[in-house]
Amino acid sequence: MAKRVNTMTVLRREQISPHFVRLYLGGDGFDDFQVAVGASGDADTDMYVKFIFAPEGVTYPEPFDLAEVRATLPPEQQPVLRTYTVRRVDPQAREILVDFVVHGDEGIAGPWAASVEPGETVRFIGPGSGYRPKSDAPWHLLAADEAGLPAVAAALESLPADAIAKVFIEVAGPEDELDLIAPPGAEIVWVHRGGPAGEVDDSVAGDNAPLIAAVRDAEWLDGEPHVFIHGEAQAVMHNLRSYIRKERKVSPANASISGYWRRGRTEEGFRTWKAELRAAEEAAPAGR
Repeated sequence: MAKRVNTMTVLRREQISPHFVRLYLGGDGFDDFQVAVGASGDADTDMYVKFIFAPEGVTYPEPFDLAEVRATLPPEQQPVLRTYTVRRVDPQAREILVDFVVHGDEGIAGPWAASVEPGETVRFIGPGSGYRPKSDAPWHLLAADEAGLPAVAAALESLPADAIAKVFIEVAGPEDELDLIAPPGAEIVWVHRGGPAGEVDDSVAGDNAPLIAAVRDAEWLDGEPHVFIHGEAQAVMHNLRSYIRKERKVSPANASISGYWRRGRTEEGFRTWKAELRAAEEAAPAGR
């Protein structure tokens, strides 16, 4: 089945912190998006879309057909995809909100989001999803860096008023701490690494990311929590996942743990790395 492509319009742009830009997207494509999500309001909070970008100097024919483009154009003219979490869906305003991490001219999507003007057309694949906090969990553990922050923020907003949660969010510094809506029982800890994720040295990144120690040193409450930990792959997949699954014995059904990106790699390189990691894990003897 062909992947669903949605077309929307940039309604407005908002600088919500030095390194975060929020885009409001809407237009006729909102109806298709709402159908895909469902009108019940119970959509997953880790809802993501893949924005479609043309390489510089390339213009695709209209009407846009992703399958046709992929089948007929050479590799250097193929679209570039970048994955982002939908921060919020607003049925009343008929718009979706997407937050972008911006570090100057680094990357493709960030600089685009920082300069795009209202009225511009955007295309994306999706939405896809896979996580929503369980309302009956005894407590919740959520941890992320900037890439996972929109999903954490959406999850906190969806928690019942009596929910208990421990939340750890790693950002560059206090200037990137965003206002979050959460139940009174949510303890939110902001962890500062001292600079943008792609610019700091290895002493505060990867295996040494401060998010790791923050989670490991946190008090562990009674009962099995529902866990959501997403962020830089080395910190999450090689450190926090083993802590949660092996040391704390949290079951797979209650642990959504995944890398959103990998330091030093493009999204294409990261997808290759994830596939290689998955293949190695599947080939490993049982019990390892």
